[in-house]
Amino acid sequence: MNKLSWREFDDCVLAISNRCKNKKFNGIYGFPRGGLCLAVALSHSLNLPILDEPENNSLIVDDIYDTGYTLEKTKHLKGSETHVWISKHKPTWWNAYKYTKEKDWIVFPWENINTAINDRDFYFKSRN
Repeated sequence: MNKLSWREFDDCVLAISNRCKNKKFNGIYGFPRGGLCLAVALSHSLNLPILDEPENNSLIVDDIYDTGYTLEKTKHLKGSETHVWISKHKPTWWNAYKYTKEKDWIVFPWENINTAINDRDFYFKSRN
């Protein structure tokens, strides 16, 4: 398992903020659960409102691009831009702060390391 730190989170938020600071988005949408953490931090950094759902001309964020299932739902939105902290696939239409080929289970700072094994097992079971 790969446990990420709050320091790494702050570095990611700063990098995304710097890439988006001169863009005119209507707001920011973060996918529940991990995307919400990024969305709140970026909302403060970029002075953007949090959106209830993804929409055209919005900044869309999530913690990880793994299968692509979640983010594919927003690919069609015009004027929007999508960023993730970690991508397990080489980014094509989305942006990734960090790209990894590793198949390690990622544990984000807001997650409980003691329940990460159960979370991983539930994830893989739900994909079968």
